[in-house]
Amino acid sequence: MHLRDAGIAMRPLIVTPGDPVGIGPEITVKMLAEERPGNQPIVVAGSLKAMQAAMKCCRIRLPLVPVGALEDPIPTAGIPIWDPGGRGEPVEVAAIRGAVRACQSGHAAGLVTGPIHKFRLSEQGFPFPGHTGFLGHLCDVDSPVMAFTGGQLRVALVTVHVPLRAVADALTRERVLRTIRVVERALRHDLGILTPKIGVCGLNPHAGDGGLLGSEEHDIIAPAIQQAVREGLDVQGPLSAEAAMRLGIDGTYDLIVAMYHDQGLAPLKLIDFGRSVNWTLGLPIVRTSVDHGTADDIVGKGVADASSLQAAVELASTIVQRRASGA
Repeated sequence: MHLRDAGIAMRPLIVTPGDPVGIGPEITVKMLAEERPGNQPIVVAGSLKAMQAAMKCCRIRLPLVPVGALEDPIPTAGIPIWDPGGRGEPVEVAAIRGAVRACQSGHAAGLVTGPIHKFRLSEQGFPFPGHTGFLGHLCDVDSPVMAFTGGQLRVALVTVHVPLRAVADALTRERVLRTIRVVERALRHDLGILTPKIGVCGLNPHAGDGGLLGSEEHDIIAPAIQQAVREGLDVQGPLSAEAAMRLGIDGTYDLIVAMYHDQGLAPLKLIDFGRSVNWTLGLPIVRTSVDHGTADDIVGKGVADASSLQAAVELASTIVQRRASGA
């Protein structure tokens, strides 16, 4: 049976282990060796050699079955793996490119990505600062939204990999409002939260202290929130980031919108590291990922924790099932 002939709930998730010399292959091997809820099939897209080395390192045997293309029929036994090596670009980049194409064509239900190493890729001419921008480029989506879920705190980012000194210039009313709209829709459609309540951080300490510590709250963030409220969304802010995160943890808000990377992810990773899932919103495909990097210092030791990848697979499968059921 060809992948596109199956209902979406039975089409595979494609897992890209990421950087072949990072911990991605090891956590992929560990994840595949564990029992997973449901019966969503998985196809691996990445370096076969790296996966074989990871199996040896982790002392795990998996029945990997090489396939010639992600569009090939799923083997009746074993775990299919497509190795896109020799295509003129890093294997992890080619794997992501092929996986997105398979999702767009309907051969796959969604994409789950392992960690890539941004600096190593940049040295090889990769022009994007991470997965999110590359996925937006491949899907022809301007500024997809990076969000995290799975633990005590859900966070979405208005700006992502932007130098701190450039954040204020990158903020616009339209960008803040689009983030709020995309987040609200994803919470309803993909997580089943019927009336999501969203808290929005200010940019400056104490959300600007009435203009004493900056004008971005008054000029940019508050007008975006007011427009969202006029559209019927349950949104509050601008909030002091320290208060917003506490209110997100205690359940007052279903998600906190942060203005920049570390404002949102420093508290999230402090309390939820290893449980949280990187979830890309605003794409026409399902995409989740781990909440960590390549962890070069522990590569080859067999000690890498696969919890975040397992959680990413489970979330992607849940979203696919919800969409298939029309929920």
